[in-house]
Amino acid sequence: MRTATLGPAQRAESLASMAERELDVLVVGAGVVGAGTALDAVTRGLSTGLVEARDWASGTSSRSSKLIHGGLRYLEMLDFTLVREALKERGLLLERLAPHLVKPVPFLYPLQHKGWERLYAGSGVAMYDAMSMARGHGRGLPMHRHLTRSHALRVAPCLKKDALVGALQYYDAQMDDARYVATLVRTAVAYGAQAANRARVTGFLREGERVVGARVQDVEGGGEYEIRAKQVVNATGVWTDDTQAMVGERGQFHVRASKGIHLVVPRDRIHSTTGLILRTEKSVLFVIPWGRHWIVGTTDTDWDLDKAHPAASSADIDYLLEHVNSVLSVPLTRDDVQGVYAGLRPLLAGESDATSKLSREHTVAHPVPGLVVVAGGKYTTYRVMAKDAVDAAVHGLDMRVAECVTEDVPLLGAEGYRALWNARARIAARTGLHVVRVEHLLNRYGTMTEELLALIAEDPSLGEPLVAADDYLRAEIVYAASHEGARHLDDVLTRRTRISIETFDRGARSARDAAQLMAPVLGWDKDQIEREVEHYQKRVEAERESQRQPDDLTADAARLGAPDIVPL
Repeated sequence: MRTATLGPAQRAESLASMAERELDVLVVGAGVVGAGTALDAVTRGLSTGLVEARDWASGTSSRSSKLIHGGLRYLEMLDFTLVREALKERGLLLERLAPHLVKPVPFLYPLQHKGWERLYAGSGVAMYDAMSMARGHGRGLPMHRHLTRSHALRVAPCLKKDALVGALQYYDAQMDDARYVATLVRTAVAYGAQAANRARVTGFLREGERVVGARVQDVEGGGEYEIRAKQVVNATGVWTDDTQAMVGERGQFHVRASKGIHLVVPRDRIHSTTGLILRTEKSVLFVIPWGRHWIVGTTDTDWDLDKAHPAASSADIDYLLEHVNSVLSVPLTRDDVQGVYAGLRPLLAGESDATSKLSREHTVAHPVPGLVVVAGGKYTTYRVMAKDAVDAAVHGLDMRVAECVTEDVPLLGAEGYRALWNARARIAARTGLHVVRVEHLLNRYGTMTEELLALIAEDPSLGEPLVAADDYLRAEIVYAASHEGARHLDDVLTRRTRISIETFDRGARSARDAAQLMAPVLGWDKDQIEREVEHYQKRVEAERESQRQPDDLTADAARLGAPDIVPL
């Protein structure tokens, strides 16, 4: 199967094509659920369009804890259905759908009470493993194990000796959430979907009470398109209520935003060979291995301010540092924090006033003819949400439509990945790249690595690391613009790579080199390069300023000090 190229020419063609003839399904919103819905629809043989107001995964789907997990704490809430469903999806992603992107990750759960806690927590983790195995998709992960205190301290020397009496170790999985969504979009396009980012829905087309499409503004080019579709799917996450307002229908449910922030710290600041999961008074706290870093998170607080750029306040950062330092023998300080990011969970409201108690289940509704709304859920179960959304859309189509097949549709880069992984030493010898570089590429692009290697063969300078961001090759920046739909510097430094949270300067020193690499692909002149760099640096400074503020209101005001759109 061909791989899809999402360059500027393809974007323009997709917008024109979507406006040319009526689609079966138009999906609004390209987070993980919207992208998954587009893939589900197109692989059932439906003509499918996907539009996104900003960039792929620019909202919640690039700002998660980056975990693919069954939700161990939902087991404690006796939500067996959600856990069982999520564990099945975790297994599918690890073993079949995206083995190049989704990887096992170990977690240590420190026990603080002798006797009863080991029995209580141990039985929960044992049930977690058993449920995973029962679904037939758990064999890719090791089983949990019980550790004595001395054994746990050998595995995680960072812990205070008095912070635990023993421990449990179990496995879940992780991925780069934004990279996953970009790959999902490209997979949908490879099967025939049309997709365009920076394409904002400004209203819905109506015939009587029926929704028959959407008006879409090209945020880059300035044109407006009328895209007609037999069914429109609203998959806009925390923007669901705003999108519903365009049809004068809020629907049967309300989506509330809960803010979760994460800190990124260098790997050498926490001496451990495993991730950690710690209980707090409100929820749980994760310390997650992330390449040469750790991700520490998360918080869970109500948010009703700017949805596009949720801000982390000084109080949020202090909260995480205080809780993680309660178990660390060498505490973290503000100076250890390389990156900070904040995301919003789309929670279904109405069940409780506390956001941590709102539902992580998803809901699909058909509020008016021609419009399907999907909301809630969690990243791990995006494929199930997408299936349910398309099933609902199919009810409104006057035609026979095939059943969902995405359980058997690997993402681009997955087919043949393990064979290339086994050949990584030979690839390194052939290309002159260090084997560590080849492994890095394989775990980000799978078999599409060959496309990056072709760029490097054509221009060997692209095999060098980006300025001030040694983990990434210059070829990855070019490829992001030519193949992955990146339109601006922010797209590349924040989502196609994670330079914005993995370097102490937040990517400021890499910005110019990256912009110059993107310029030939996107047709930027020197003035546009300057505008891109200036915009990015203003964004970084606004984020830093927001993180110095004491509360949400002042942090939000500081973050909004940077312009939202790069001038062209």
